[in-house]
Amino acid sequence: MLIFQILYSLLLLMIAVPILTLFIQVIAALLIPSKEKSGFHSNSHSASVVALVPAHNESINIIATINSLKSQTLSGLRILVVADNCDDDTASVVRTQGVDVIERFDQQLRGKGYALDFGIKYLSQSAPPDFVVIVDADCIAESDALERLVAQSIATNRPSQAAYLMLTQEGTLIKTKVAEFAWMLKNLVRPLGYSKLGLPCQLTGSGMSFPWSVLSKVNFATGHIVEDMKLGLDFASMGHAPAFCPRSSVSSYFPVNDQGLKTQRTRWEHGHLDIIFKVVPGLVTKAIKSRNWNLLAMAIDLLVPPLSLMAMIIVAVVLIGAVASLFTSSMVDLFSYAFYLFCLFVITILAYWGVFGRKVISLGQLLSIPFYILLKLPIYAKFIFNRQSEWVRSKRD
Repeated sequence: MLIFQILYSLLLLMIAVPILTLFIQVIAALLIPSKEKSGFHSNSHSASVVALVPAHNESINIIATINSLKSQTLSGLRILVVADNCDDDTASVVRTQGVDVIERFDQQLRGKGYALDFGIKYLSQSAPPDFVVIVDADCIAESDALERLVAQSIATNRPSQAAYLMLTQEGTLIKTKVAEFAWMLKNLVRPLGYSKLGLPCQLTGSGMSFPWSVLSKVNFATGHIVEDMKLGLDFASMGHAPAFCPRSSVSSYFPVNDQGLKTQRTRWEHGHLDIIFKVVPGLVTKAIKSRNWNLLAMAIDLLVPPLSLMAMIIVAVVLIGAVASLFTSSMVDLFSYAFYLFCLFVITILAYWGVFGRKVISLGQLLSIPFYILLKLPIYAKFIFNRQSEWVRSKRD
């Protein structure tokens, strides 16, 4: 029983870190006042900026993306689309919009990272821009999103990340609404809380601004299925940790079809878990040795698993502690600690829902989340037995 108590204590310590991190991020986002800045940095209009758009078979969506980029308030913006391994008419559609497009074909090296690397090398052949902003080919950028991003990058000489939101369309199932609820927590509220504490954020894939002097130092040509997350860590390791720009927003829509939604979730969650197990331990050691506290903050942030998995783990730990305490009184205190962590987790989610999440789901839908969580068990089982390690494009509607 002593060995069991030790193992259970270690398990409690392991789940306490992500739960406390999530609690601190949400409370900071809710309670710490925002430091609003009046106007934009004056140099943002004098800087040369390229909006780099990686696209794979996006002929249906990309016109809306291009129009949102054309409507930006940032003067002198150039748009460059990388049509990557397309077997549709993406490139020709882009040309009809009067936008520059380059095509890449390589069936062995597939994925967004390779497309971005191709575009960056193309830009480096002539006079490179001062800043590059990456926007996915299915995203819509707010009219002043790029100007705000570039202004922040000018002020900080660091990558800037917009609030990248995934939205649901009318008439979608509750499970997709719950996915939007979890996405908002991950991509808006948590980085907002960190930013109010003066800490960096993860790169989330779209709406990212980079100074060219910083961008040219990293390698984009990776096949990692969450290349954006890995990229943010690379920048932080160099001393250029990404900063969150909540006043800038880009958005996209979750796929309606089940196949596309499942592919998307599997890629994101398997990639995140893969980084937790393979990358984070080394990052923590590296950050402490080099006293790179921004990198350490990002590593701790990565320890917060996907919301549904986090709920599964804490419930399982509480149940194990409850059963064990029935057989030995020495487990009662440990079970109490587990129950306190569970309560803290529930309070955190309710606080988030009360201020942000109620715009997405109702209280009744919030209470139905445990049933949704059970539907995700196959994704986590697949991570153990048949882990996804290659980039796969989500099936569009």
